[in-house]
Amino acid sequence: MALVLKTDIERGDSWHRAFRALLPELELRDWRAPGAPEDIEFALVWAPEQGALAKFPNLKAIFSIGAGIDHLASDPDLPPGVPIVRMVEPGLTAGMVEFVVMSALYHHRFMLDYAVQQREKVWREIEQIPTFRRRVGILGLGVLGSACAEKLCDFGFQVAGWSRRPKSQVGVESFHDADGLTAFLKRSDILVCLLPLTDETEGILNAETLGALPHGAAFISVGRGKHVVETDLLSALDSGQIGGATLDVFREEPLPPDSPFWSHPRIVVVPHIASMTIAETAAEAVAQNIRRVQAGQPPEHIVDLDRGY
Repeated sequence: MALVLKTDIERGDSWHRAFRALLPELELRDWRAPGAPEDIEFALVWAPEQGALAKFPNLKAIFSIGAGIDHLASDPDLPPGVPIVRMVEPGLTAGMVEFVVMSALYHHRFMLDYAVQQREKVWREIEQIPTFRRRVGILGLGVLGSACAEKLCDFGFQVAGWSRRPKSQVGVESFHDADGLTAFLKRSDILVCLLPLTDETEGILNAETLGALPHGAAFISVGRGKHVVETDLLSALDSGQIGGATLDVFREEPLPPDSPFWSHPRIVVVPHIASMTIAETAAEAVAQNIRRVQAGQPPEHIVDLDRGY
């Protein structure tokens, strides 16, 4: 039983150690030298070259290393009938919750303004707004979005979520479908994007939707860069419609040195690190699904390619 692994070289050792402890009978093979293709039954990958997975004739499951699956769904030559499995594991969820809560509190407490004051050596208090008067909106109430919503509720924020289909979560006001999007945006002082990337969600944050937010709203982008029309976001920031943004994902990564995002005074840029898969916890989720497949059961968290998530 062999699994081919495509990940950063630096992280390869962590995956090997984790799988040795969990599934010692599993042979891990490097993407760059997988050996006989017919030996490979499982693939654990991030952004493989299009068509590359089709060379393994005996694949039983393809696992995404990250939460997103657009890097796989865009491949027109995926092996037919092989389930694609989203990464759902506690370490990834915990990391996203930490980052979203940190970023929401950063904007809630006017830290961008205080950073400007520090540079200008200005000592001035900004009147604080209590969390119960601050409205946070989360685009996407999947595993990550729901976990973030729950923790933000614990801080006392007014939390709402928008999803493609109706969803119910304790303490969270729910909106859905195109009809609910504008109403959701109008009540979101801090907007968090955690949507999957699909044909329907690409460019969903544009001049019209950003303009529907309350004037001066904050924006936290942790889904995919293609959700955002970047020129529209810059215009909204320059006009003050968006008061500040934390951007973790971009249309082009790494972010080019000449991007205006780097130097914009109302933007915090981080290099796609909001949440990173932790091999020690993620290997457990993969191992459980491999055991399910070996027992003749379908893996959990299979992607519906027609929906894109």
